[in-house]
Amino acid sequence: MTLARPLRNRVFMASNSDAPLDDLMMAMDVVDTLRHEEGQIARELKADGRDAAMVERLRQVYASQGIEVPDHILKAGVEDLKRDRFVYSPPSAGVQRTLAMIYISRQTWSKWLAGGLAVIVVAVAAWYFLVSLPRDRAEAQMQARLQSLPATYSELVQRIDDLTTNTSVEEEAQRLADDGELALQDGRTEAAFKAETDLRQLAARLQEVYEVRIVAREGDPTGITRIPEANPDANNYYIVVEAIDPDGNVVKRSIVSEEDSEPETVEKWGQRVSAAIYDAVRRDKMEDGIVQKGLLGRKHRGELDIRWRSGVQDGAITSW
Repeated sequence: MTLARPLRNRVFMASNSDAPLDDLMMAMDVVDTLRHEEGQIARELKADGRDAAMVERLRQVYASQGIEVPDHILKAGVEDLKRDRFVYSPPSAGVQRTLAMIYISRQTWSKWLAGGLAVIVVAVAAWYFLVSLPRDRAEAQMQARLQSLPATYSELVQRIDDLTTNTSVEEEAQRLADDGELALQDGRTEAAFKAETDLRQLAARLQEVYEVRIVAREGDPTGITRIPEANPDANNYYIVVEAIDPDGNVVKRSIVSEEDSEPETVEKWGQRVSAAIYDAVRRDKMEDGIVQKGLLGRKHRGELDIRWRSGVQDGAITSW
């Protein structure tokens, strides 16, 4: 068996005059040299009484390259090869090995971990700012409104009292406030808020001021007739009107049509009138295309109802 081989860079090429080599480094190099011919060396080591022969062969190998190696180094190399002293053996599976592998691969999994954490942070932030925070604010606002409702009721009742001298209206306002207070005590939130809404609408109606004028513009009908289904032999007469405030703006009104009983917010509606008013308005418009007596009613501040001209009847329509 030939053990001679070119030594790698770490093998020290030294003459007899060189400084002695470190024993441990020499022993490692001896083992490396033996392992270069691992198959044949293994067979040699299995035979008893061959250690001395192996030491002699190793001495010849190093001597041929100008390196003097003490016998105890050669023997130590042979023994270390037997014990695999300089052979790396991976640690057995366990917690420490697992932790070590996790640490070694940190550059790979840390990127995924950072990305996952970023997604979680964004999701949590989005949920907080888009869901939790608005919900909490809405709940806080609702609680604040509920707490202020008693004072709001009192304020609205006082405002209504200041707007009108109509006793029935004042009593209606107080009834709405009492209903709201009772709803608060019973924990009926929707009913409590509805009482507030009704009081505000009542105050708003009392504050309104406008005139109900007959529409006489080109392209718009001024009068409409209907034959009621319940009485085919009769005619219902309507004058098309609109509400105009003191600034000349059209006021939208909620009108309940007597044809379908459905409320609708409109700018124009057909107000039911007597046949006499209908004929008078028709003649007035036919003279010069203008309705001279265009005022059909007035809504005064502090009143809920319109003061109609004589001959105006209850009932209205919203389509024709």
